[in-house]
This record gives sequence, structure tokens and C-alpha cells, in this order.
Amino acid sequence: MKRNYFKSRLFLKYIWSYLFILLIPLVCMTIFIYENAVTNLRSEIEQSRLAQLTQAKVIIDGRMKELSEIATRISYDKRLARYQVHDPVSSWESIQALDQYKATSSIIGEMYLYFHQDDKIYSSKGLNNFDVFAKNIRFKNWSKDTLYRDLNEATYPIMRPADIVTNPSGVQETMLAYLIPITPGSSSPHGTVMYLIKESELSSLIDSILGSYQGQTYILDNEGHIMVDNRQGEALTEKDAQALFDDLSPGIQDRNINGQAHSIVSVKSENNGWSYVTIMPSAQFFSSVLHVRSFIIMLFIIVVLVGAAIAVVLARMQYQPISMLVEFAASKAGAKRPDDASASGNELDRIRTALQEYSSRVDLQEPFARNHFLSMLLKYGSAQSLTPELQEAFDLRFDRTHHFVMVIGWDEENMSETEKQERQDMIELLAQIEIPELNAHGYGVELSQLNQFGLIISFNLGGQDEFSHIRQIVEAVRSNMLETFDTIPMIGVGTCYPSPDQLNQSFIEACSAFELRVSNDYGSVTYFEKLSQTHDQEFWIPNNTLLKLSQSLKQGSYDVAAQIVHSAIQNLHTSEHSALLIRCVCFDLLNSILKTASELGHHGMLQEVAPNMIYGNSLDELERSLLKLCAQICAQVEQNTQQEEQSIIDQIVAYIDEHYADNTLSLETVAFEFSISPSHVSRSFKEKMGLNFIQYIWQKRMEEVMHQLKTTSDPLKDIILRVGYLDTPNFIRKFKKETGYTPGQYRKMFSPDGQAASESDLDGE
Repeated sequence: MKRNYFKSRLFLKYIWSYLFILLIPLVCMTIFIYENAVTNLRSEIEQSRLAQLTQAKVIIDGRMKELSEIATRISYDKRLARYQVHDPVSSWESIQALDQYKATSSIIGEMYLYFHQDDKIYSSKGLNNFDVFAKNIRFKNWSKDTLYRDLNEATYPIMRPADIVTNPSGVQETMLAYLIPITPGSSSPHGTVMYLIKESELSSLIDSILGSYQGQTYILDNEGHIMVDNRQGEALTEKDAQALFDDLSPGIQDRNINGQAHSIVSVKSENNGWSYVTIMPSAQFFSSVLHVRSFIIMLFIIVVLVGAAIAVVLARMQYQPISMLVEFAASKAGAKRPDDASASGNELDRIRTALQEYSSRVDLQEPFARNHFLSMLLKYGSAQSLTPELQEAFDLRFDRTHHFVMVIGWDEENMSETEKQERQDMIELLAQIEIPELNAHGYGVELSQLNQFGLIISFNLGGQDEFSHIRQIVEAVRSNMLETFDTIPMIGVGTCYPSPDQLNQSFIEACSAFELRVSNDYGSVTYFEKLSQTHDQEFWIPNNTLLKLSQSLKQGSYDVAAQIVHSAIQNLHTSEHSALLIRCVCFDLLNSILKTASELGHHGMLQEVAPNMIYGNSLDELERSLLKLCAQICAQVEQNTQQEEQSIIDQIVAYIDEHYADNTLSLETVAFEFSISPSHVSRSFKEKMGLNFIQYIWQKRMEEVMHQLKTTSDPLKDIILRVGYLDTPNFIRKFKKETGYTPGQYRKMFSPDGQAASESDLDGE
């Protein structure tokens, strides 16, 4: 039956959540974009105008500088001296020189040379009487007398505003007159060079500044007079322009002109004091983004529609796993799936219930992982691998100053069923203990030796003796056990170390103390520090050191054995005894190694000892030889341990292969069957088989289901129940996830009579 998602309030809530997530930032972004579009566009236009004006200023300043340099060269050119120009013989050469100077600049329309109080004026075209020149070249706003006065009295460069000039043929052009006294910079010039420049030569440089926008572009002289203007659309009156330019400063400004807002951009030349100005109505910036508003509205509608569709899709994607979890929770609870999932909180409540059930199962697996880590800590001493996350997950703390290990053991052969159950209860009791009065806490570790149990103790040492404090902790542990049980097992206690990284050494010592205990009575405690030692400790290796070496080899702990051998050889290096005595002492190490190898069944070790190992080699070479023997023994111990574990795992695998169809089969039942702790079964099974216990059982059941689907026509439910799986819907989902097919599809594809059986299977799916 197809579910109607829209009947679920949770599904509708997801849709509205996604829509709000989409619409709120979208509306804010739309408003922000529209509000800032005009400001950004205006800023870009103004900055562009500023850059273009600056560029025009640089170009025009360069041209004006070029004209000044030409005037300077003219003032020092002997061909253009007063006497040379007036000489009828050389005057033609002077005119040619003027023509050459004119050709050096592209903006010069014509140039003239005039000497003060002279009645003649010279150009690149020839010599003219001043009256004739004033008659032929007529300025609309520049009279003959004013022209004569300016030519005689100019003491600094003067640019005349654009004026209409009529030539002898009657053609009118708008031109600017640029007067430069010569010699330039002199306080008493003797003449003037006058350039006539077409207004178009300068206006062409500022034509592109406005672009498609309306406004005006002006070039003002240093007195604020308009020399060149370029208008598009609106124009200012002379009065308005003059009032505006009187208090204009360089940069970007906003002004109201004739009641309308205008944007004014201006730059000023440092060379000649000219100003370059653009004036644009601000209203046109808003009109430029009208199409943006229409586009934004259209885009907003499209985004809302697409977003609504995406919200539905996302809501369905988010709700679908919840719906599947609800169905799964209902199937696990044996309840019929309701057709209407709109009841408030129903989906999440069912999921919460299912999660609580599975969380309890996960909690059952956590002790196995915790015990595995603590076992590795006892074997390798790598406490640094315990990250803060692991410490929090396993509830472990090694923040105390002192640490040691206790080994607690039982006599496995003489234990009754009641005592075995009592042992298991004791292991659970010691899994984690706190001794606040002694500032200590401990963590229990199930060891690979089935008759032994490890207890890691961490504590802070007060003002009393270290050994006394350890003894008090051991007695507190014994008292704790006695409060609950009638008898307590035998205990071996290792040496205390300041770092948890040395717990592997304390574990070896605790194993040695347990193995070499004086009494086999229940409740006896053996301290490694109190084991017998030789009397001449000043040069003989202490017995407890040799015992620790032997025990480290039996445990297969090469790191501890290597450290003991190295420490002993180093002590011999620093001793001042005779070479013979030192060699004799070395026999203790060799004898302990060979004795341990013999106890472990490695009787051929003696044949591997070179005849001259003790007397023929240096202490360093002897150390390397002893370490080689230790490595061989530890490797053999590891191999034997793995073989033993493999043998047990083989038995467990055979047991699972025989009983996998039993729905009560679990890690705990197998552990009880073989008298092994569940954590040890879980860890060893994963190491040897490459997959965990649950995965192996699932694989066996899958293989049997696939076989029966191919070879029988029995209903799917019956097949699943026969292999020990009670949750049919969950099995079908997992089957499809692994194979890509439902069981019915699988049977139809691979079974000869699958066509006939597939319809009955569909009922189960």
C-alpha cells in the first residue's frame, strides 16, 4: 500500500521548515540586492568617470606640456630670433622653422609668433601685418585691441575659452587660443607664441566619458572659466555653471541643481590648475536598474516555485527514512502499521522506542571492546593510545600518579558449577571498583588464561610508604570480595610504576608472583617485591629479576624481556668486577632463558646456543644473542597461543555451523558452552575469522536461505524461520541490500521452478 506522505504532520512540518529556510534568506537577499543595486551601479559609474577624467587630464596635461616645450625651443631657436625673422633674406627659413614646430604636435591647428610692439605676426604660412591678420582671423568674443594687448602683455600661459573663429574664406570653426610668453618663465618676455587649437581636439578626448548617460563634461581653466564643454541631454546655464564651479572641490560630490539631485565628479590638474568636471542627474541611475527589478521579481517567483518542489523532495527524502524506521519499529513490536501516521509524535515515539532497544544491545557489546583494549594495555603498555574519546566511551581514567596490576586466579580443575557462577559474579564485581579512602580505582580485565583475571589499579600516593599503600589497596579489594562471597581467589601483585605505559611490566610481575606463590590456599596474596632474592645483590642478578624475565617469556612479552636483559647487561658494563665474575653472572640470564624454554616445551633451544657465547663474545654481542633467544621463545609462545585460540575458534565455528538455525544462538550461549568469557570469544573470533560473530551467523543463514530458494518451492516465511531468523521484513530488507534482489526476485532468477513460487513469495515481501 502506497503511503500518503501529506497526511503526516511531521512531513508537512519538514516542508514548511525547508520553505522558511529558503524564503527568509531569499527575501532578505532580494531586498538587499535591489537596495544596493543602485548604490553599487552609481558608485561604479562615478568611479569610472573619475578614472576617465583622470586619464583625460593626464593626456591633456601632456599635450599642454608639449606645447610649452615647443614654445621654449622656439625662444632659443636662432632661426626665430627677432633680427632673423625681420631679415628679408632669412625670413623664409624662419617660416619653415615655424612649420616644422607645428608639425610636431597633432592638436595644433595653427601657430603664430609675435614679438612685442611689432606690427607684424609670423605663422607657419608666412608673414602678415597685424592689421591684416586681425582682419583675416576674426574671433567672435576676442576683439582686435584685446588680442593685441594680450599678445603684448601676457606674462604667463593663458588659455582662451573656446570661441568661434572665422578664416579669410568665411569658414567658421570653434577654436581655443593658447598664449605662451617667450622665453617661458621669464619675468620680462620679449614675445608670445599663440596656438590655435580646434575645440574638437580636446572634446574628442572627453567624448566617451558620459557614455550612454545624460550630463555634461567641462574643462575649466584655473580661474573657473569654461574652456571646453561636451553635453548630452541636459545643459546648465552659464550662471548655474559658474555658481557651481565657484566652490567645487576635486572628488565625487552630490549636489541639487534646479531641484534635482546630481552626481558631480571632478579632478584638478597640478600642472596648470585646470579642472575636469562631469555632471550627471542621479535619477537616471534608478532607471538603469528597472530591468533588474523586473528580473529579480521574475527570478524570485521561479526560485519560490523551484524551491517549493525541492522542499517537497527534500522533505520526502528526510521523512522516508523516518517512515521506514517507524515501519521497522512496528514490525519489531509486532504491531500493525497504521494507515494514518499523522498522530502527533507517533513516528518519533516509535523510533525512540526502537533506538532504546538497540541501544541496550550496543551497551552489551561495549564491555567486549573495553576488555580488548585493557588486554592490549597489559600486553604492550601503550596507554598513550587511549584518546580522550575512548576514555569517555570506556569510562577509563589513568590520571593518577602510580599504577600496578593484580592477577586474581582460581583452581579451574576443582571448581564446581556453583563456584564457576560465583567466579563470574566476582568478575562483574571487579570490572570497575572505587576505593575513595585510599584515593584509588581499578579496572578488571578478563585474561586469555581462563583461570586468571587481571585488575589494573591506579592511585595517588599520600605521605606513607609506597608498599604499605599498595598493601592497603590489596586488602581493601579482598575485603570488598569477602563482603559478597564466602571465599576469595589467590592473588599475585606486581610492582608499582609511575606511568601507565609500564603496566605491561607490572602485569608480568603479577603473573610471576601468582605462579610462584608459596601457598595454594584461597585468599593468599603474593607480592613480587617480597619474592626471595640472592644475598649478594651487589653483583648477582636478583632472583625477582630472573623470575620477571622468565614470566615475560612465558607471556610472550618480548618488550619486557628485552628491557630486563638490556638493564642487566648495562649494570654489568658499569660494574668493576673481574671479567670471569661478570661472565659467571651472565650464566644466570642464559640459564633462566633456557629453563623457561624447556618449561614451554622448546627443548632444542640449548642446541642453538653457540659454545663461545659467554666467553668468546663481548657483552654487547652477548646481549644481542640473548635477545635473539628471547625473540625466538616469544615468537613460539605467540604461535602456540594462536594455535590454541585457533583450535578453540575451530570448535566454536563447528558449533555455530551445527546450531546456526537455532534462534537462541548468541555470543553468551556460545561463551557459556565453551566456558570462555564473551569478550574473549568476540575478540578472538574477529581476529581469526576476519568478521564478527553476528556477521558469521548472518552469512550462514543467508547461504542456507539462498540454497533453499534455489532448490525448494517452500514459502519464504517458512524458509526464514527454519534458519533461525524471526524478523521476516527485516531479513528481506537486508537480503535485498546485499544481493540487489528481493528473495522472490532471486528465486525467480535462479530457481528452475521459481516462476510458480514467486507469487506466494510476494505475499511475504
